[in-house]
Amino acid sequence: MFKREDFQRAAERVCSRTSMRPTIGLVLGSGLGKLADTLQDRVVVPYTDIPGWPQSTVEGHQGNLVIGELDGQIVAAQQGRAHFYEGYSMHQVTFPIRVMKALGIHTVMLTNAAGGINKSYEVGDLMLLEDHINLPGMSGANPLMGPNDEQLGLRFVGMSQAYDRPLRQRALAVAREHDIPLHSGVYLGLSGPFFETPAEIRMIRALGGDAVGMSTVNEVLVARHAGMRVLACSGITNRAIDQVDTELETNHEEVLEAGEIIVPRLTTILKGVLSNFPT
Repeated sequence: MFKREDFQRAAERVCSRTSMRPTIGLVLGSGLGKLADTLQDRVVVPYTDIPGWPQSTVEGHQGNLVIGELDGQIVAAQQGRAHFYEGYSMHQVTFPIRVMKALGIHTVMLTNAAGGINKSYEVGDLMLLEDHINLPGMSGANPLMGPNDEQLGLRFVGMSQAYDRPLRQRALAVAREHDIPLHSGVYLGLSGPFFETPAEIRMIRALGGDAVGMSTVNEVLVARHAGMRVLACSGITNRAIDQVDTELETNHEEVLEAGEIIVPRLTTILKGVLSNFPT
């Protein structure tokens, strides 16, 4: 369990490295960290330099907080995130979101690599999260368990409008302007680190999931607890396998490879949202 002082200490360390004060946070998932390299006047703060910040151990997660300017906005971009399956607690996984709030960030934009459950999705497509199903969180593994600090957020958090509507509308408009495939759908979050069995894929589809992954949902939960606006987007890196009689197998390498297609599309959309930021 962390206290407000822990988040403030980490924020002060970040502020000591740059005079820029970000108002937008970006969380860049597997293979998507290259977006942070496009920031202007960027300052790179390794996670190892920030007290309390969980270290990334997964390939494709560089482990830096990059602060700089992107289309007129000062942003703090996470090049990689920590995951529950790495052995971190949910409080550790979501520590960066709390630090972003302490930095004065009011909006967080999260990205992830996800498997396509919806049969109409193709590798390289993007899916805007309009809702999610948080299976670990619903079963008791979530970062709001335990004592609640009312100065951080309310005890009970409404999640019926977790994903900001004006931000979603703007993202969809940018995608149309640039002819980028952008679906709207439901993300189902699991703990990982295994890829799902065919039976589990069919179950997720029956539950209403359009894409599945191993992150994001608890970060969204904490962001909403903190009163932050949220936009989230999945890069579809593979089509989920829903039959046992196949030679196909999902692997992390194809997730990283798909990032080469996804990053330019995702960059265009995020920059378009930032350049005409909805109030």
